[in-house]
Amino acid sequence: MPATAKKTTSKTSNRKAPAKAGAAGAAKPENKLAKLGLHSDMDLALHLPLRYEDETTLMSIAEASMRGLQTVQVEGVVTACDVQFRPRRQLVVTVGDDSGQLVMRFLNFYGSQTKQLAEGTRVRVRGELRHGFFGAEMVHPQYKVVNEGAPLPDVLTPVYPAGEGLSQAFLRKSIASAMSRIDWQDTLPPSMLETLKLAAFEPSVRLLHNPPPDVDEHALVERSHPAWIRMKFDELLAQQLSLKRAQAARRAKTARALPVTGRVTADLIKQLPFKLTGAQERVLEEIRADLRHSFPMQRLLQGDVGSGKTVVAALAAAQAIDSGFQAVLMAPTEILAEQHFRKIAAWMEPLDVGVAWLSGSQKKKEKTEALAHIESGAARLVVGTHALIQDTVQFENLGLVIVDEQHRFGVGQRLALRNKSFNPAEADNATVPHQLMMSATPIPRTLAMTYYADLEVSVIDELPPGRSPIVTRVIDQNRRDEVIERVHAAALEGKQIYWVCPLIEESEALQLQTATDTHAALSAALPDLNIGLVHGRMKPVEKQIVMEGFSRGAVHVLVATTVIEVGVDVPNASLMVIEHAERFGLSQLHQLRGRVGRGSAASVCLLMYQGPLGGTAKERLATMRETTDGFEIARRDLDIRGPGEFLGARQSGDAMLRFADLATDQWLVEKARDTAQALLQHAPDIVERHLARWLGGKEDYLKV
Repeated sequence: MPATAKKTTSKTSNRKAPAKAGAAGAAKPENKLAKLGLHSDMDLALHLPLRYEDETTLMSIAEASMRGLQTVQVEGVVTACDVQFRPRRQLVVTVGDDSGQLVMRFLNFYGSQTKQLAEGTRVRVRGELRHGFFGAEMVHPQYKVVNEGAPLPDVLTPVYPAGEGLSQAFLRKSIASAMSRIDWQDTLPPSMLETLKLAAFEPSVRLLHNPPPDVDEHALVERSHPAWIRMKFDELLAQQLSLKRAQAARRAKTARALPVTGRVTADLIKQLPFKLTGAQERVLEEIRADLRHSFPMQRLLQGDVGSGKTVVAALAAAQAIDSGFQAVLMAPTEILAEQHFRKIAAWMEPLDVGVAWLSGSQKKKEKTEALAHIESGAARLVVGTHALIQDTVQFENLGLVIVDEQHRFGVGQRLALRNKSFNPAEADNATVPHQLMMSATPIPRTLAMTYYADLEVSVIDELPPGRSPIVTRVIDQNRRDEVIERVHAAALEGKQIYWVCPLIEESEALQLQTATDTHAALSAALPDLNIGLVHGRMKPVEKQIVMEGFSRGAVHVLVATTVIEVGVDVPNASLMVIEHAERFGLSQLHQLRGRVGRGSAASVCLLMYQGPLGGTAKERLATMRETTDGFEIARRDLDIRGPGEFLGARQSGDAMLRFADLATDQWLVEKARDTAQALLQHAPDIVERHLARWLGGKEDYLKV
């Protein structure tokens, strides 16, 4: 079965000491499984294979040697087992059969393997066979000790997603045990399965865990087999049901209507040094309409880098203030939060609106004063970091919550901020604030429809006039000296420069140019320029001093890590250099590039890379060179990374889709959405059973 074997090669050839890994997992198996989100028997049954390995056939070593680069399985007897120390410590094992011999090479190994693979031991070896200096070899192949004549499996072997200390053998045993105990009753009635042309649940799950010999391999690998279609549909249906119920629950809650656009709103618009774009006015009217309702707004405001989301947020806050309520804006980093505070305070304070600042780095006296102003209501607008969700923060009458870069906060953090207006005595009928979430990462329509079905979405799809286009160039790291010369020339012309590095200090794993080294090297190479340095481990006051120097033009070049990814607004900065650009994701590169092009001067972004480049890195850099359209970049990013990574699932809680692929399964999304609507109206018992099976207790934590 070469198609399957080829598909599974790279993932399986680096597994170490399976016996020991299994023993480690056995120490506290429930903890190891819990880390994978496997708490119940049904969780285990729905922990489906990532891929399959074909261990059903054997070939001779000579035949395998002629196959080229593909995964093969051979069997032979160990004729030599030695630990070698040149060019580095490694275990080298020679295996032979009647047709020839090959070498198994382990760069990472346990001492016990030398005994396990002693001369005369018969082993079955599976991996990618290459031709090295000493002939045929496999690096870190899978192997197992067998007796002569041991039978081969007659089904494909599943390979499951696993965590540290969990062997495949332990997972297979746990899953098989769980499947003997679960309730297999189908959540969907036979008539619905027939109408939707879906396979039944139990046979689908059993087939995916133990594919029969005559299975359509291609359909299995590509996840187009009817069993996979059923799993994808069930998963999408659970998601659509939960999101629609979340939307209904939100509309059942009460919120204070914020209907007034009065003095603060009018004066703020008058004093703005620019005119709102048509797109800003459109989304502002959508937000204003939501705020007039007595059920909570839950709106996502998306806009490309530099599209002017902050002023829209400020005007939404003005409406809350005009209506007699407080507003709060939370940002994920202190630099971004402080940028918002400075900008919005400069607009609001001349209007006699109290604006408070709250962050974890504040001195005790400043924090105490801020907390008092917030609780008394003297502060009508509060800006800060996650310090806002601490128990000590109490609002007088919070009406509007604004969360910037919302995907970078955990679900629990967003929930804690929303709950700041709850009155514990009225927990059953709590009044919640309106919520406006902002993101500079445009969400493709397909993704928004699937992941944000319980949100209204507003899009600022127009940049303010006068913004200069950004030219992006991709340049080899070997031309570093030319880049430094270009930086020097730009600084002498009065321009300012960002120089972005991916790491703060030296790492053996990733030999990248670090921010501290780069700062030292540029300071030495350009002694006539003032070179600043900002990174995440600096004290906030130190970062603030450097950023203020850059903002007022005293710092010519700012060497920084990705702490400047969002929120930094210096119109005179028109050149950006990103080192090791191949190490960054597309969304992050786009966010970083958005720090330039904010003034009238022509702007340039230089992406320095270190070759050789892999396929994904080439795609990313080509995309950055070809377009500055955030929505096009988001679309390509979704294609490259998939929805879980795109949305920052690690920050947002459990990834909602494990099996469905939005790039190919859009037809299933629409079918699941229509089915969810019908079930919610006519079959509440089916809804409960289906959600219990697929989401368990996770439903309450969806998309806050």
